[in-house]
Amino acid sequence: MDIWNEFINSVEGIFKASGFVSNDWRNYVMIAISGILIYLAIKKQFEPLLLLPIAFGMLLVNLYPAIMAAPQTTMQLVSDYQAAHGGATANYAMVTIGNQQYYQIPQVGGLFYYLYQGVKLGIYPPLIFLGIGAMTDFGPLIANPKSFLLGAAAQLGIFTTFIGAIFLGFTGKQAGAIGIIGGADGPTAIFVTSRLAPELLGPIAVAAYSYMALVPIIQPPIMKALTTKKERSIVMEQLRPVSKLERILFPIIVTVIVSLLLPDACPLVGMLMLGNLFRESGVVGRISNTAQNELMNIITIFLGVTVGATATGSVFLSMQTIEIIILGLLAFSFGTAGGVLFGKLMCWTSHGKVNPLIGSAGVSAVPMAARVSQKVGQEENPGNFLLMHAMGPNVSGVIGSAVAAGVLISILG
Repeated sequence: MDIWNEFINSVEGIFKASGFVSNDWRNYVMIAISGILIYLAIKKQFEPLLLLPIAFGMLLVNLYPAIMAAPQTTMQLVSDYQAAHGGATANYAMVTIGNQQYYQIPQVGGLFYYLYQGVKLGIYPPLIFLGIGAMTDFGPLIANPKSFLLGAAAQLGIFTTFIGAIFLGFTGKQAGAIGIIGGADGPTAIFVTSRLAPELLGPIAVAAYSYMALVPIIQPPIMKALTTKKERSIVMEQLRPVSKLERILFPIIVTVIVSLLLPDACPLVGMLMLGNLFRESGVVGRISNTAQNELMNIITIFLGVTVGATATGSVFLSMQTIEIIILGLLAFSFGTAGGVLFGKLMCWTSHGKVNPLIGSAGVSAVPMAARVSQKVGQEENPGNFLLMHAMGPNVSGVIGSAVAAGVLISILG
């Protein structure tokens, strides 16, 4: 009978400790949302390298919230500890409460808590930029410097949304962190938010990466609404060849100029340009390959699952988070529209030599936004190849979002 009671008590204890008891309805809503995102990542292949780890991190934290738990400290009487350990003393900090002495015994936190420190401390974003720089060909931007203007125009969403967030009651620092979502650059959004509004890091990071992954859905309707069939069918002239010397000097010059003008942008721009210098120098192939592949993949995994793990039901399903999601969508949409409209202006001033679609690539989602420009252009004209032309504003958008981050941090930080 005692064995049976112990068995019943054990089963009851397991059930009380299970997620069926500890989780509430909000966790199950987030589990359903994570399932939708996993479906989009696998079935629809919406940037699975980003969306899949984010969605699975979201799933894990809502099944087992303690996976993101911070380490705690427990108190134990010194006499009780010594009695349990044969009179041995411990190398723990001691406090005296009343007439009793207690050991402060640290407890281990959840796995994702430790991985998340790279997000919280702003370590992962510059490392991601290092990998992006090593993977990216700046040749189209060097060959067509006017692309910088398209990248700058696409930052419109950042500053318009900043104003909108202020009107909704967010503080200046919070508004700056929300606005940076308009750059469609997850690492930059994390970097800025960790400096300006760390309390909003979870919702902003999830929103930024989700919109990056959903670029193929969000951008085309905006692009088509703002352009005519004739404009979308424009075939652009081939870009000029770029010399090796230009490719080597470009990252050095950009780093010097940006770092002197906006020191707060130096960590992002500097690592981006260092990665590109690895690529273009031709003398550090192993380092360049590591930055492009192993390092980039490892950081992407850590960043993705921990960003997803910030989306707990209690935090994510709130009015403030909903406002951030909506403002982020508006920021991204305004950024896309700003790039396309400036592309139309360049089309007009060049007498039809610039396809306005490449302006949509001025957001920082590289190379996703450039591929969307290529796809929409080919739908109108199968002989149209806009990818390399769109890479110019796309790379410019990466630099532009980092510069915008520096501006916001220097003004609001």
